[in-house]
Amino acid sequence: MNRVKFHYFCGHEQFQPETLVEHARLAEEAGFDGVVVSDHFHPWVDDASAAGYAFSTMAAMAQVTERVRLITGVVAPLFRHHPAIVAQAAATIDRLSGGRFELGLGSGENINEGPLGFSFGDFAERRGRIREAIQLIRALFAGEAVTFSGKYYHTEKARLYSPPLHDIPIWMAASRPRSAGLAATMADGIITSVRSTGDTTRHVVRPASTAAEKAGRPPPPIMATRWCVYAGDNEEAWRSLQPWRGMRLEGRLHATDPAELRRRADLLPRQEIIASFRVAATPDGLLQEYAPLITELGARAVVMQVASTDQPALIRMIGREVLPRLRAAPFPE
Repeated sequence: MNRVKFHYFCGHEQFQPETLVEHARLAEEAGFDGVVVSDHFHPWVDDASAAGYAFSTMAAMAQVTERVRLITGVVAPLFRHHPAIVAQAAATIDRLSGGRFELGLGSGENINEGPLGFSFGDFAERRGRIREAIQLIRALFAGEAVTFSGKYYHTEKARLYSPPLHDIPIWMAASRPRSAGLAATMADGIITSVRSTGDTTRHVVRPASTAAEKAGRPPPPIMATRWCVYAGDNEEAWRSLQPWRGMRLEGRLHATDPAELRRRADLLPRQEIIASFRVAATPDGLLQEYAPLITELGARAVVMQVASTDQPALIRMIGREVLPRLRAAPFPE
């Protein structure tokens, strides 16, 4: 059995749900171990984008695949999603997929909450909400009739009458020491986006290991994600990045309007937008981008978030020319 799993990223901010269902089928055919599906109410720009509902898309993915894991990357059970509804949705996908579902949770962005009238809250509130949310979701997964009275959530004999049939791993997104410490003590693993393996080691891996040790738990496995653009030149890279060009703007976590993010992005030089993403022009280039997540970071799962002008061709190429070599990358002991 492979020690490292490789997952393909299905971005709802770029592709319509029916297209992502086909991408999931192609990813399984190409040899990926799983697909990680983003959950957004609003995308990052308004002119080259989409925003399907993750759980509905994953239910359809479950019907056209047989082997790949289906992972939310990530859903925020804080405001628009009540934790009990997330538990119900997760249990449903577990049953429909034959036990292939994994629940990735995070604190989200205002672009998904603010348009629906929610106040996004500060870090302390979001941290408190996700702590309660995980407690509530685990109790519901266990089949309990849950009466819960927390600071943020309250239930009265809430129960899943279509409970999960299998254990559902819970991953939690983390990028800083405080969130990494919380994830290490409450979740089964950590999802983290990696620009620098050194920074991620300092800000996520080591704090998580320290917190886990204090709690008497083993170090949590790391699911490392990395954004990359597959393009032969800057013009091709720019075309590939159209749906994502608002994602790296300063202050984007508190934005609500994709049109405003698009206007701000288009005031910047194109090269500045491109430079905020990693770019690979060849299969060797992709290998060089993703192998360090294994050899340097020690990730147990790698998520390939790759934008291109021809996604089906990209998926097939990665399956032929990149995945076999990544699977041979040495894992640090």
